[in-house]
Amino acid sequence: MNLLFLCTGNSCRSILGEAVFNHLAPAGWKSMSAGSHPTGQVHPRSLALLAREGIATAGLHSKSWDNLPATPDIVITVCASAAGETCPAYPGPVLRTHWGVDDPAHATGTDMEIDAAFFNAYRILRTRIEAFLALPLDRIEYDRAHLKAELDRIAGEAPGFEHAV
Repeated sequence: MNLLFLCTGNSCRSILGEAVFNHLAPAGWKSMSAGSHPTGQVHPRSLALLAREGIATAGLHSKSWDNLPATPDIVITVCASAAGETCPAYPGPVLRTHWGVDDPAHATGTDMEIDAAFFNAYRILRTRIEAFLALPLDRIEYDRAHLKAELDRIAGEAPGFEHAV
Protein backbone atom coordinates (compact mmCIF):
# COMPACT_ATOMS: atom_id res chain seq x y z
CA MET A 1 0.00 0.00 0.00
CA ASN A 2 1.47 3.36 -1.06
CA LEU A 3 0.66 6.63 0.68
CA LEU A 4 1.37 10.08 -0.68
CA PHE A 5 1.73 13.05 1.66
CA LEU A 6 0.90 16.03 -0.54
CA CYS A 7 1.20 19.77 -0.14
CA THR A 8 2.21 22.66 -2.30
CA GLY A 9 5.94 23.13 -1.68
CA ASN A 10 7.03 19.67 -0.48
CA SER A 11 9.65 21.12 1.85
CA CYS A 12 8.27 20.69 5.39
CA ARG A 13 4.97 19.01 6.30
CA SER A 14 4.74 16.43 3.53
CA ILE A 15 8.42 15.58 4.01
CA LEU A 16 7.84 15.13 7.76
CA GLY A 17 4.86 12.88 7.00
CA GLU A 18 6.83 10.76 4.55
CA ALA A 19 9.79 10.30 6.89
CA VAL A 20 7.76 9.57 10.01
CA PHE A 21 5.42 7.16 8.23
CA ASN A 22 8.29 5.20 6.68
CA HIS A 23 10.05 5.12 10.06
CA LEU A 24 7.00 3.60 11.79
CA ALA A 25 5.23 1.66 9.01
CA PRO A 26 4.86 -2.10 8.93
CA ALA A 27 6.18 -4.19 6.05
CA GLY A 28 4.19 -3.68 2.87
CA TRP A 29 3.31 -0.04 3.63
CA LYS A 30 5.37 2.79 2.12
CA SER A 31 4.93 6.52 1.88
CA MET A 32 6.27 9.22 -0.38
CA SER A 33 5.74 12.95 -0.54
CA ALA A 34 5.34 15.51 -3.27
CA GLY A 35 4.17 19.01 -4.01
CA SER A 36 2.07 20.60 -6.71
CA HIS A 37 4.67 23.39 -6.88
CA PRO A 38 7.76 22.00 -5.11
CA THR A 39 10.33 24.40 -3.74
CA GLY A 40 13.15 22.14 -4.91
CA GLN A 41 14.69 21.81 -1.44
CA VAL A 42 13.80 20.29 1.90
CA HIS A 43 13.71 22.89 4.65
CA PRO A 44 16.87 22.52 6.77
CA ARG A 45 14.83 22.71 10.00
CA SER A 46 12.78 19.70 8.85
CA LEU A 47 15.94 17.69 8.29
CA ALA A 48 17.44 18.78 11.63
CA LEU A 49 14.24 17.88 13.50
CA LEU A 50 14.03 14.44 11.91
CA ALA A 51 17.69 13.79 12.74
CA ARG A 52 17.10 14.81 16.39
CA GLU A 53 14.18 12.37 16.51
CA GLY A 54 16.33 9.54 15.14
CA ILE A 55 14.48 9.35 11.83
CA ALA A 56 16.45 8.74 8.64
CA THR A 57 16.64 11.64 6.18
CA ALA A 58 18.62 9.98 3.37
CA GLY A 59 16.81 10.24 0.07
CA LEU A 60 14.37 12.94 1.16
CA HIS A 61 14.03 15.63 -1.49
CA SER A 62 11.45 18.13 -2.68
CA LYS A 63 9.72 16.76 -5.76
CA SER A 64 6.73 17.23 -7.99
CA TRP A 65 3.72 14.96 -7.98
CA ASP A 66 4.51 14.46 -11.68
CA ASN A 67 7.60 12.39 -10.79
CA LEU A 68 6.40 9.82 -8.27
CA PRO A 69 8.15 6.44 -8.05
CA ALA A 70 4.81 4.63 -7.55
CA THR A 71 1.10 5.29 -7.91
CA PRO A 72 -0.41 6.16 -4.53
CA ASP A 73 -3.33 4.22 -3.07
CA ILE A 74 -3.98 6.92 -0.45
CA VAL A 75 -3.33 10.67 -0.74
CA ILE A 76 -3.11 12.71 2.46
CA THR A 77 -3.07 16.47 1.92
CA VAL A 78 -1.44 18.39 4.74
CA CYS A 79 -2.02 22.03 3.75
CA ALA A 80 -3.72 24.17 6.36
CA SER A 81 -6.81 25.11 4.38
CA ALA A 82 -8.28 26.93 7.36
CA ALA A 83 -5.39 29.38 7.07
CA GLY A 84 -6.32 30.24 3.50
CA GLU A 85 -3.74 27.94 1.95
CA THR A 86 -5.00 26.07 -1.10
CA CYS A 87 -4.33 22.34 -1.10
CA PRO A 88 -3.66 20.68 -4.44
CA ALA A 89 -6.19 18.11 -5.63
CA TYR A 90 -4.53 14.89 -6.72
CA PRO A 91 -6.03 13.49 -9.94
CA GLY A 92 -6.86 9.84 -10.30
CA PRO A 93 -8.82 7.13 -8.52
CA VAL A 94 -7.21 7.24 -5.07
CA LEU A 95 -8.54 7.39 -1.54
CA ARG A 96 -8.15 10.97 -0.30
CA THR A 97 -8.15 12.57 3.12
CA HIS A 98 -7.05 15.91 4.55
CA TRP A 99 -4.85 16.26 7.62
CA GLY A 100 -4.36 20.04 7.71
CA VAL A 101 -1.25 21.29 9.51
CA ASP A 102 0.03 24.86 9.71
CA ASP A 103 3.14 25.37 7.57
CA PRO A 104 6.14 25.87 9.85
CA ALA A 105 8.10 27.34 6.93
CA HIS A 106 6.02 30.51 7.43
CA ALA A 107 6.69 30.73 11.17
CA THR A 108 8.24 33.93 12.44
CA GLY A 109 9.83 34.94 15.70
CA THR A 110 12.86 33.76 17.58
CA ASP A 111 14.75 30.61 16.62
CA MET A 112 13.09 28.89 19.57
CA GLU A 113 9.61 29.93 18.37
CA ILE A 114 10.32 28.78 14.82
CA ASP A 115 11.71 25.47 16.07
CA ALA A 116 8.55 25.09 18.18
CA ALA A 117 6.40 25.55 15.05
CA PHE A 118 8.35 22.78 13.29
CA PHE A 119 8.06 20.50 16.31
CA ASN A 120 4.31 21.17 16.54
CA ALA A 121 3.82 20.17 12.89
CA TYR A 122 5.93 17.05 13.50
CA ARG A 123 3.98 16.17 16.66
CA ILE A 124 0.61 16.54 14.94
CA LEU A 125 1.67 14.40 11.99
CA ARG A 126 3.32 11.76 14.18
CA THR A 127 0.24 11.49 16.41
CA ARG A 128 -2.02 11.04 13.39
CA ILE A 129 0.34 8.52 11.77
CA GLU A 130 0.55 6.53 15.01
CA ALA A 131 -3.26 6.52 15.23
CA PHE A 132 -3.47 5.32 11.63
CA LEU A 133 -0.91 2.57 12.18
CA ALA A 134 -2.76 1.43 15.32
CA LEU A 135 -5.78 0.51 13.16
CA PRO A 136 -6.31 -3.14 12.18
CA LEU A 137 -4.78 -2.42 8.77
CA ASP A 138 -4.79 -6.07 7.69
CA ARG A 139 -8.59 -6.07 8.08
CA ILE A 140 -9.47 -2.67 6.65
CA GLU A 141 -6.92 -1.95 3.91
CA TYR A 142 -9.26 -3.35 1.23
CA ASP A 143 -12.43 -1.84 2.72
CA ARG A 144 -12.09 1.61 1.16
CA ALA A 145 -15.15 3.10 2.86
CA HIS A 146 -13.99 1.98 6.31
CA LEU A 147 -10.42 3.09 5.66
CA LYS A 148 -11.59 6.51 4.44
CA ALA A 149 -13.81 6.93 7.50
CA GLU A 150 -10.89 6.09 9.80
CA LEU A 151 -8.51 8.47 8.03
CA ASP A 152 -11.05 11.30 8.28
CA ARG A 153 -11.78 10.45 11.93
CA ILE A 154 -8.08 10.66 12.77
CA ALA A 155 -7.91 14.16 11.30
CA GLY A 156 -11.15 15.40 12.80
CA GLU A 157 -11.27 13.84 16.23
CA ALA A 158 -7.71 13.91 17.47
CA PRO A 159 -7.67 16.15 20.60
CA GLY A 160 -6.28 19.59 19.99
CA PHE A 161 -6.20 19.30 16.23
CA GLU A 162 -8.23 21.14 13.61
CA HIS A 163 -11.01 19.31 11.84
CA ALA A 164 -10.63 17.84 8.37
CA VAL A 165 -11.88 19.92 5.48
